[in-house]
Parts: sequence; C-alpha cells; structure tokens
Amino acid sequence: MTDGIRFLGGRLLVVAFEGWNDAGEAATGAVRALKDLLDVEVITEVDPELYFDYQFNRPAVSTNEDGVRAIGWPSAIMYGPTAAGPVSVPLAEDAELRVSGTNAGNIYLLIGTEPSRSWKSFAAEILHAALAADVSGVVFLGAMLADVPHTRPISIFVSSDNSKVRGELQIERSNYEGPVGILSVLSDAAETAGIPTLSIWASVPHYVHNAPSPKAMLALIDKLEEVIDVVIPRGALVTEAAEWETGIDVLAGEDEEMAAYIAQLEQARDTVDSPEASGEAIAKEFEKYLRKRGTDGRDGRGDGRPDGPGSRPEGPRQ
Repeated sequence: MTDGIRFLGGRLLVVAFEGWNDAGEAATGAVRALKDLLDVEVITEVDPELYFDYQFNRPAVSTNEDGVRAIGWPSAIMYGPTAAGPVSVPLAEDAELRVSGTNAGNIYLLIGTEPSRSWKSFAAEILHAALAADVSGVVFLGAMLADVPHTRPISIFVSSDNSKVRGELQIERSNYEGPVGILSVLSDAAETAGIPTLSIWASVPHYVHNAPSPKAMLALIDKLEEVIDVVIPRGALVTEAAEWETGIDVLAGEDEEMAAYIAQLEQARDTVDSPEASGEAIAKEFEKYLRKRGTDGRDGRGDGRPDGPGSRPEGPRQ
C-alpha cells in the first residue's frame, strides 16, 4: 500500500462508534488503543442534549480516583495530536511502547456512541471540526456479526467510495444497498466536502456476540497500521486474543451442536481460502453449507461476508 501512503499521508481521522457498527467492541477497542498510545488532546465534543435519546443510550455513574461519583453522558469526542507533525511521538521510557512511523504525529481520532437523532446536523458538526483541523482523509473502522469460525483469521474487508483511493490502494467499492448507520452518513458528508474516505471492517463470529473480541480488534489494528503508516504496539492484545480463542474452544468442547456448527464454518472458510478453489467449487460448498444449516442465506457466506442486506460490511452494521 505504498501508493496509498502518499495519498493518505497527511492528517488522517480514524473513526469508530459504539452500537450497530461495533460487533465485539472491535472497532472502538482499536481506536481506544490508539488513544491510549498517542499524545492527543480533545479538539471537540458534541453536546449530548442535541443528539442522544437518554432512554436508549443512558448516562452512567462511576467513581473516579478521588472517590467522587460523576455521571458520564453518551457523546462523541474528536482528539488531535498535541503537536502535529511527521515525527514519532515517544509515549513511554520503554521504546517498545511507542506509536511510530512517518505519519504518527498526524493521526486524529473520533470515538463515540452512535447518535439517536439529527444525524445530518451531527455529521455537519463533525465535518466542520475535521475541516478546521485540515484533516485530509478519514478512515472508518467497523465490525459486524457474521457466520465465520473463531479458529481462522478474522476476515477484513477494505473499501472506498473514492475512485482515487481505490486506484491507489487497489481495493473494492462496496455494492451494498440498504439501511445504513452513522459511518455511512459521515462518509457521504466527508466525500461531499472533498475529504476522501476509507472503510475497514472486521467479521466477528456471531455465536460469541455477547463478548468483546480482542482477536477482531487485533485484526483491525493490523490493517489500520498498514494503511495509515504507523507502528502500533499490540501490548497484551495478542495474549488476550489467544485466550479468547481458547475460551471459545473450551465452550465448544462442552457443546456438541456448537462444535459441529463451527466445523461446518471451518470447512466453508477453508474451501474459499484454498488456492485451488474455483468459483463453481465455492458456490457448491456454500450451497451444501446452506442446506446443512437449513437457511435461506441470511446468516452469511463462508468467506465472512453476510448475505442479503449485509452482503458488504457497509450494510446493516453501519
């Protein structure tokens, strides 16, 4: 992706939202990992009164280090580098705990909860802040639930609605049509404002949807690192991902039906990934898988992309 580094080598805004776009908390987890490592400060924070339904996204009370209880409100916050520039920013005395790379000083972050209302006004406010910060590109992170096995590498799908980005990075354009989330609204607003965008989506096994997925978070970070030209320390994430996978193995070992289902997913995934796989072979394997599942295709493809409205990650999960 060396060509993409030239195009996306300026000030990049990395975006993730809790909610529909964040299966296994993978997208927000990846951005929070960046926030903990980068030397960033708050640029802007939206007024929650304007955009959130508190009966749907309730405020939460917590106790801080001083023993003071305070209420935290759902919101969206944009962070920018304390000192923007191309040099690496040391984050700890331990040299391994640094974000480095030619673009490390130009990474901006946006993390929050998907708003309940006034999406057009919300997008306009965010884009105003991005333009004021001279952001030159936006990278959206998302994660969706899909019929994929936890024992195989997490499927990652990268796409862009911008022809120049697609040409430089040799990536696809999503052909999804249907309901969308706030990421699609922000992407459309950014492209309209002349800021090119890129989307990176991870597929999370739907049978473990109630638990955070460090393996999916790690996969997003791996791809994000490649795209935005930084080196992101993984910390304990590699160990946590291995423990996550082992924990599911234990659960599957105690549930024959779950184990059989995972084996079917593995077979379908291995067929798609095999070098000798042809389009016809993949189609036959998928049809066989669907017959076993007794579904009409709504649960997902063996390659990790859900069928129907979610045939591309920019579907219902956005």
